Amino acid sequence: MMRVLPFVLPSFGLLATCLHAQQEPKPTPTPAAVPAAPIAVPTTGTATPPPKPFEVWHPRRPKNEKDYQVAKWGPRGLPSPGYAFRAAKVLPITAAPIVDGIVLTRNGLIEAVGPAKTTAIPPGYELVDCGDAVIVPGFVEMHCHVASETFDLNDTVHPTNPEFRTLDLIGMEHDQIRTARAGGISTVLYIPGSGSNMGGFGTLTKTWARSPEEALVRFPGSLKIAQAGNPERGSGDLGTDMMGMSEGIRMTLLDGKRYQEQHAAWQAGKGPKPKFDPTLELLRGLFNHEYPVSVHTQIYQVVLQTLQELRRELGLWTVVVHGTFDGYRLSADMLESGVPIAGGPRQYYFNPRTGSFEGLLSNWSRGGRHGWREDVAGLGMHGVGVNTDSPVVAQEQLPLQAAMGVRLGWPHEWALRGLTINAAHFAGIEHRVGSLEVGKDADLGIWSGDPIDPRSHVDVMVINGTICYRRDPSRPVW
Repeated sequence: MMRVLPFVLPSFGLLATCLHAQQEPKPTPTPAAVPAAPIAVPTTGTATPPPKPFEVWHPRRPKNEKDYQVAKWGPRGLPSPGYAFRAAKVLPITAAPIVDGIVLTRNGLIEAVGPAKTTAIPPGYELVDCGDAVIVPGFVEMHCHVASETFDLNDTVHPTNPEFRTLDLIGMEHDQIRTARAGGISTVLYIPGSGSNMGGFGTLTKTWARSPEEALVRFPGSLKIAQAGNPERGSGDLGTDMMGMSEGIRMTLLDGKRYQEQHAAWQAGKGPKPKFDPTLELLRGLFNHEYPVSVHTQIYQVVLQTLQELRRELGLWTVVVHGTFDGYRLSADMLESGVPIAGGPRQYYFNPRTGSFEGLLSNWSRGGRHGWREDVAGLGMHGVGVNTDSPVVAQEQLPLQAAMGVRLGWPHEWALRGLTINAAHFAGIEHRVGSLEVGKDADLGIWSGDPIDPRSHVDVMVINGTICYRRDPSRPVW
């Protein structure tokens, strides 16, 4: 099998790859090539395990928060009471489940996680007996548009707008963000919409705090790019088709790269300090790998262009935040390049080649034939997450999106990781959130049962160590 992956000439290479994909001879169906399988399992080939665990590619990412030059990190260790949350089951995500477990929290941080019989409760801590509940980390959403009640998503002044940002719009008390935390979501990447190719810079924020400043996790959270799709509005601007839009994105990013290189030369004593440019300033951190580009990209051809242009040509930390339709055919290439997939909001694909419904998250993670002549690797348990694109799908339905992925073949344990530690890794905040570990933020979802079972609900939500939601006990269970 040959698959052409262009590196330098994006427009010609993309065309060549697409023609190759369209003209590839179809193998004669045999029981081995087209196995009989239920809807939950990809029907295009035998799954192949990844040759190595997936790792997000960001080699220049600073090791410590104090080393970031452009990004601003939010506060930690915020005042909160001492609590001992005891439940029938605790799922730390990065460690084995704990039956009859306790999580100790105080001043916004986790102090201990362990079995109730061996975890001492310090004097003065309030015991919160959660009964038969399940305690999991707060969920992390990679594609959110509801952290503001204003919905100022698409100020499309230019095809590329790197000077725009969501930081100034965040609000803590409006209906959609209240419902989000009632659905177990504690951290969101609040990004601009996809009305333009470069909508601006998003913000990583908690869904509860005493103020937006306290809620901040990191700004910028990412640069939002829409690699074709929604920006194709025929408005008459330069670059309204795929080729022109890709070139417009490239031109803006190359301006930012030159600006970053001038700063690096000045810091090394090899040149003058460049004049401050507010349009390009935040792009500096992008090339320092302080935060990723989160890319609205879906079908095979456009996902391929994202991989080629943003990750391989420009060397950016890249995260795909749709990956729907047939983009999963690039699973092995994303594994090799360290580009993760936060899939959604649609979790299924009707494959016209096979006439079957397939689970997209399963295809991305498990790999398989994917229409190629031989099996290709998937991104495994570490490289796939899930998103809602809220309010396209309501923010509180993030675990329902994961449940649909499981229904269509995504392993249950992988889905729990996709809601938590995987998404935290994709955003570069895994040292703060995504698992129940000592020293991490005290973000806990206390569920009536398995969070991926749509019949379950959140009983109590804890963010930064403060109980910010309790379910009304008079509400019906179903």
